Amino acid sequence: MSHYMETETVQDSPLYDNAARTGKYIWKHDTLIDLTFPQVLDRVTKEFPDQYAFRYSTLDYTRTYSEFREDVHTFARSLIALGVEPGDQVAIWATNVPQWFITFWATTMIGANLVTVNTSYKIREAEFLLRQSDTHTLVMMDGFKDSDYISIMKEICPELETAASGEPLHTRRLPRLRNIITVESSRPGCITWEEAVSLAEKIPVEEAQRRARAMDKDDVCNIQYTSGTTGFPKGVMLTHYNVINNGKCIGDCMDLSTADRMMIQVPMFHCFGMVLAMAAAMTHGTTLCPMPYFSPRRSLACIDKEKITCFHGVPTMFITMLEHENFPKTDFSHMRTGIMAGSPCPASVMQDVVDKMNMKQITIVYGQTESSPGCTQSRVDDPLDVRINTVGRPLPQVECKIVDTETGEDLPDNVDGEFVARGYNIMKGYYNMPEATAAAIDENGWLHTGDLARRDSSGNYIITGRIKDMIIRGGENIYPKEIEDFIYTHPKVKDVQVIGVPDKTYGEAVMACVILKKGEEMTAEEIKEYVRSHMARQKTPRYVSFVTEFPMNAAGKILKYKMREDAVKMLGLKSDEQIIMA
Repeated sequence: MSHYMETETVQDSPLYDNAARTGKYIWKHDTLIDLTFPQVLDRVTKEFPDQYAFRYSTLDYTRTYSEFREDVHTFARSLIALGVEPGDQVAIWATNVPQWFITFWATTMIGANLVTVNTSYKIREAEFLLRQSDTHTLVMMDGFKDSDYISIMKEICPELETAASGEPLHTRRLPRLRNIITVESSRPGCITWEEAVSLAEKIPVEEAQRRARAMDKDDVCNIQYTSGTTGFPKGVMLTHYNVINNGKCIGDCMDLSTADRMMIQVPMFHCFGMVLAMAAAMTHGTTLCPMPYFSPRRSLACIDKEKITCFHGVPTMFITMLEHENFPKTDFSHMRTGIMAGSPCPASVMQDVVDKMNMKQITIVYGQTESSPGCTQSRVDDPLDVRINTVGRPLPQVECKIVDTETGEDLPDNVDGEFVARGYNIMKGYYNMPEATAAAIDENGWLHTGDLARRDSSGNYIITGRIKDMIIRGGENIYPKEIEDFIYTHPKVKDVQVIGVPDKTYGEAVMACVILKKGEEMTAEEIKEYVRSHMARQKTPRYVSFVTEFPMNAAGKILKYKMREDAVKMLGLKSDEQIIMA
């Protein structure tokens, strides 16, 4: 039985044809829409009820838009039954499984906020995120790779073992947490996904619809945690208006429509997956073919089986697929577009992607989580050299400029400075961190990215470096201070500096330069294991150097750029190739 809800704010208009006239889309290109997530799903379902929304090639989950909407409405009522109120936080700690997408859309339907959890998190990071975000309900898998989520939650919340079945949780270390929903197994103190879904029967359909109608487009719908130079991650608050329109405009630049089948192999916990893939696709009636996690073999098989027309990736993913033994046997004849983003990519790799993967309309997006995330993008009809050598021009209704890093004054074309942006896409702020928000967004509404860039005479932007000492490893941002702060806690360590050094596979690798306390001895493996057992694996240093001092300037400031130069020489590494994106 369908529970379709008409939305008064949705104005019907004729559908539009994609460039090839093989598919349709709803909203005019390069315009913003005043809708919430439930309103978007209502409209797409109304126009394309029998269009496939999801087709998994590795899991048993195939749904049309109308079927997916029913799944969303059911779980929305389940969350209400579990006591989730408007403004509460629902965290999802899982790979790209169907429950991730259902949880996102159900949470945003009832006015709650989805908190995305990095699948690589270990206990230190997970506890901080769940506590700082005031998470009310956690939906999670049993674990992924070397992160055992069940064991982590049992250690954080020992009260789970004796919790009364069916009663809200009360734990000392996570005082706001009331429910844990397990996707894969049954555990003490938790409820299974199936048990949660069955609770929907307790809540009238009208209650979920009432909550959907009560929302405003400028309400927060998502909190994305991103590390910062101050150490612990910060919760970026994004609104319905932020995410929907950024995804829509990015999809517009790719000419997405009902004719497209998008493979999603980038993780959904990051804006790359959530906005550039899911929101871009689902605002255009596109079919999503998610991969639970990246596997070059399975991705290539999905491209074959589902006749994929577009997919996204960081350079490492593209390189791994190009080098895989099954690559020559893969049919790329249906491929058209996609997005390369996340970290610097050699121009030669981009050229291979265009030529060998048939991605002749591939684009590049530049931005950061705080800008929802896209600020600039190259378009499918841009000349190839623009799409290979720049990050494109500003997205519709986003202002971008280059300013002097010292004075803040606007700079002319072809001069390096800090990239700043302003527009509908800028975050509402950091959750419960007003001072950090004020430091990121100035009094005139400009987001200061910390990235060095220049604008060419054609209005396209080129990212040339970073003001912050952020490390970008395989598309993931790693902030040295967070790792430094933790290594400092080791009783043998006197001082530590973490830097990024060039890496052929991941773009950059983490290196820790450690000064030991007098009389102490330690091995590189001890440092690595200390980090590995408490933090996400990508934050574990690949290199460890024990030193007696750090290079400093006359004012006593540590010169990280000099440390990096010395490390490149010491390790015999090659300098970075030309940076064409960020």
